[in-house]
Amino acid sequence: MRILFFIDSFPAGGKERRLVELMKGLHAQPGYEFELVIMTRDVHYKEVFDLCKQVHFVVRKTKKDFSVFGQFHRICKDFKPDIAHCWDSMTAVYLVPLSFVHRFKLVNGMVADTPAVTGFRNTNWLRGKLTFPFSKAIVGNSQAGLNAYGAPARKRHCIYNGFSFTRSENLVESKVMRQRLAIETPLVVGMVASFSRFKDYPVYYKAAEQLLSERKDITFLAVGDFTDSDASLAGVSPELRSYFRFLGRRSDAESLINCMNVCVLATFTEGISNSIMEYMALGKPVVATDGGGTKEIVEDGKTGYLVQASQPAELADKIRILLNDPGKRVEMGKTGQEKVKAQFLLTTMVERYIGLYNKLISG
Repeated sequence: MRILFFIDSFPAGGKERRLVELMKGLHAQPGYEFELVIMTRDVHYKEVFDLCKQVHFVVRKTKKDFSVFGQFHRICKDFKPDIAHCWDSMTAVYLVPLSFVHRFKLVNGMVADTPAVTGFRNTNWLRGKLTFPFSKAIVGNSQAGLNAYGAPARKRHCIYNGFSFTRSENLVESKVMRQRLAIETPLVVGMVASFSRFKDYPVYYKAAEQLLSERKDITFLAVGDFTDSDASLAGVSPELRSYFRFLGRRSDAESLINCMNVCVLATFTEGISNSIMEYMALGKPVVATDGGGTKEIVEDGKTGYLVQASQPAELADKIRILLNDPGKRVEMGKTGQEKVKAQFLLTTMVERYIGLYNKLISG
């Protein structure tokens, strides 16, 4: 089977990691050949160059660069894919007309969030309405996302993100990591997410400052793209910044999570968060914003706590409960780890994608 993957960009994000892990799974199976098309040259996950037969770069000169169609056409003509699998809404738009020319099965994987705003004000939602009728399958990583985008029932497939527990091997010891980060407080709270308009770092920082007004035994970590930017640092009062570590993009996220006592994800909309999955897989209790697909993985009161969006006082309250109760942290962490093993294994994710591909080809 010949599969051509299309993605707009390749930063250190959730869908990019899912694609890399899927490629690893396909690479280990006989009978699958695949190539990758990326619309930028910035590639965070360098292993794609070893996994793919070929990586193509199709970079737009402008937002309305119609030469992209010609470049996509030539790649499809040379590779002759059985399946074209796009991972975002823009590549889906490009691929719809080409699916008629090259007669491949279009797998539309654009559903990776749960938009709070739908309708004509949401560009991705509009692209979904445009491309869903011509897609053979629509894949989302949460039921909430598929519902929000209105994916047709007969085409929709919910395939949850997968975690490989090999990633929790050879972790840097918590004590060593704390020494590297010059952490002297007994407690560590962290959030792993890019500093962007989709993640609510301002609420995380406000909750942290509230807790620090009560006690000084906590260090707060911010891990992800642009968390070390001036805009990120500006969210914290200068006199409290010594209690924060603004770490930016890191390749050792698992080891950083391993040294945390409580893990946070404050956000506006999510599908299934890779960060939350990593938190739970490493046995950490979670405090996360309710909404989207988050409640499909976080069980409120069992694996962590769900809080309302943009409510720093509520976020601080739930973090406080966990910081004050080591037994509850251990219990929730263990329950979350068991849930990941039961429902969110990487092998399950790969098997479901392979099953979908085979069904489309045989059908």
